[in-house]
Amino acid sequence: MKIKLTICLLAFLNFYDAQENITYQKPSAEILKLADYERPPSVLMNSKKDWVVFTYRPTYKTLEDLSQQEMKLGGLRINPVTNISSSVTYSNNLKIRKINDKVETQVKNLPANPKITYVSFSPDEKKLAFTNTTAKGVELWVVDMETASAKKITGDNLNANLGMPYSWYNDSQSFLIRTLPQNRPALIDASKDLPTGPIVSTADGKVSQNRTYQDLLKNPQDEKNFEVLTASEIYNADLSGNLKKVKDQDMYSGLSFSPDGNYLMVTVIKKPFSYIVPLNRFPSTTVVYDMKGNAVKTVNEVPLNEIMPKGFSSVRTGKRSMTWRSDVPATLVYAEALDGGDQSKTVENRDEIFTWEAPFAAAPKSFFKTKQRYEGVSWTNDHYAVVSEGWYDTRNTKSYLVDLNNGESKVFDDRNYQDVYSDPGNFSTTKNQYGRYVIDMKGGKTYLIGDGFTKDGQHPFIDEMDVKSLKKKRLYTSNMKNGKEDIIDILNASKGEILTTQQSPSLYPNYFKKNIKSNKAEAVTNFANPFESIKDVYKEVITYKRNDGVTLTGTLYLPANYDRKAKKEKLPLLIWAYPTEYKDKNTAGQNTQNANDFTFPYYGSFVYWTTKGYAVLDDAAFPIIGEGKTEPNDTFIPQLVANGKAAIDAVDQLGYIDRTKVAVGGHSYGAFMTANLLTHSKDYACGIARSGAYNRTLTPFGFQSEQRNYWDVPEIYNTMSPFMNADKMKTPLLLIHGDADNNPGTFTLQTERYFQALKNLGAPVKMVLLPKESHGYAAKENILHLLWEQDQFLEKCLKK
Repeated sequence: MKIKLTICLLAFLNFYDAQENITYQKPSAEILKLADYERPPSVLMNSKKDWVVFTYRPTYKTLEDLSQQEMKLGGLRINPVTNISSSVTYSNNLKIRKINDKVETQVKNLPANPKITYVSFSPDEKKLAFTNTTAKGVELWVVDMETASAKKITGDNLNANLGMPYSWYNDSQSFLIRTLPQNRPALIDASKDLPTGPIVSTADGKVSQNRTYQDLLKNPQDEKNFEVLTASEIYNADLSGNLKKVKDQDMYSGLSFSPDGNYLMVTVIKKPFSYIVPLNRFPSTTVVYDMKGNAVKTVNEVPLNEIMPKGFSSVRTGKRSMTWRSDVPATLVYAEALDGGDQSKTVENRDEIFTWEAPFAAAPKSFFKTKQRYEGVSWTNDHYAVVSEGWYDTRNTKSYLVDLNNGESKVFDDRNYQDVYSDPGNFSTTKNQYGRYVIDMKGGKTYLIGDGFTKDGQHPFIDEMDVKSLKKKRLYTSNMKNGKEDIIDILNASKGEILTTQQSPSLYPNYFKKNIKSNKAEAVTNFANPFESIKDVYKEVITYKRNDGVTLTGTLYLPANYDRKAKKEKLPLLIWAYPTEYKDKNTAGQNTQNANDFTFPYYGSFVYWTTKGYAVLDDAAFPIIGEGKTEPNDTFIPQLVANGKAAIDAVDQLGYIDRTKVAVGGHSYGAFMTANLLTHSKDYACGIARSGAYNRTLTPFGFQSEQRNYWDVPEIYNTMSPFMNADKMKTPLLLIHGDADNNPGTFTLQTERYFQALKNLGAPVKMVLLPKESHGYAAKENILHLLWEQDQFLEKCLKK
């Protein structure tokens, strides 16, 4: 083994010495055939499921797409020329058809070279709106569904920097739009603007727990540019393009009509801004207006929120989660913390939920008090509501069915939310008279659609629940053989009509209308498999045990021509994984993988390499468990090593692999996992770590699912940090990172500093920084080169 490792190291070092100024490369033909494919369209349906919209987009973005102008302000990434997020994904074509038709209709009169996003049906579902981004800005367009013809409504002056720049009025004949101010000041070029003084920040002595956010404001110039880019004027626009101003310039972050359309709730960002938290924690004021533009009531004022108590179940004080109640004309619903937002306090009730009826002459009414943290409320088309609460430390979720006539409540779901085997599913919804989605309830009955994970496999289901007794009746269980069926929606409960998708490892997911009484299904879509070259790859979900008895799973792929009976050739093994924290062993051992899922190779897995003669264990379970008062990370390293060893042992015992030729890889926290495995285990010949964080002292106020800060448990932060243990890492490692990572904690600096440490300590390591890429990779040039780098690395370390 020592001789083999030495040969691998020499080959690794000799191979990469010649690659310092490399240009973009493409992977081998087998991988390129899979990676360079035509993406099937995405599907959008209206609530009645009688119209189908097909949105087409390129398989990848280009490096030119990623090289557009960009400003990073307050947690946003904005194109200051077009005034829309620089990370948005565009479609370039639309086709539509009625669900019972067989042929799609091309939408006519689309803009030239369309860049389509923010697609939505009108309330009456006879029209479809979308935005188109030109070289100068964002336009609003509308498609008439019957004629399949598109029409431009506005010029390219919408402001989408804070998200969707339009809202439909209830009449389906007009919009509320956000436009650029007419007298918008020029942006400041900070590189040319001399500072007028230093940047000064102060602390008032209060303890807080803030994570390491990216793209924050840094100086007064950033503040001014943020204010310019987020400022809008509000107009009405009808279908003929006529405009009427509604509100003058301000930083509008939220516009929401009441269900009856008689009120508009407007949220505006206020000063002072912050250099340590993003815009969702800046001050804001929320005012409700009538349709004449008169202010009815200031319903919320939120101060700057830079101080947060420790813990994932802690929240800010004051009114939060304020929305319109969907089952009545114009009533707000919101929550307020009864524990000061601090989860460490011991109280009988954590949150109180209030309702507040417009025009807000009367005081808000207390609706419900939760024992744990409020997570949301869903309304029905009858006199019931469903209130959900949860608590992170115990992973508990609890749901109550509340009778709105008498206030009585019953618990119908009380479980560990990671316990997928007991998940009751989600309520079927319908649109009510206000065009809002509510839980579908008729005659005291409602319906739940579940994923159906069990110890014996996945069997999606539909349950009917009696709201009086809470008793359930199983109406349908999917038992599709050699395939998988997902239940999308209930079309007609009394007739037994549902909408599903069906797929298998070689059959691309397609939509079907199905009758569960006759078991007859009719295809709605017929997308072909774009990955024919791997349709015969062997696929199996394997189950195995960790050394402490925890059940683990992974999806095993073997090359199509591999003789599984003879097993004469011992294959190199590639493991791709991502650690997940749990509070008990039972939920950690549950299986959510399905061998009948369509095999969809993409840059985020190793499946491509089955075409090159590798065995692949994809989505290998890497649970990190901390039961009772013990936190998962207290034993992170030994559990990580045990997970990996169990996976290798399991595939080795099947007789397929050469266990001296095992590589492990992962993205983000999976990259952190990979670096730790190579540091603390001798089970791997090499590893690939992408866009990870390796020094936990650079994320001192928590990371992933760790709530404690560095000063609470410095030994855990240090022990878990590959950077702190870089002197122990001697196994070949390929480090990859986007040079514009936007994810909290995974700064590109993390990879750069880890590489420098490993290089100076004599470890065999290579670093690849992908230009313009964020935390997830998008440009075709970068993705193909990434696959080439990984292919070269694996061939050198595992095969030569």
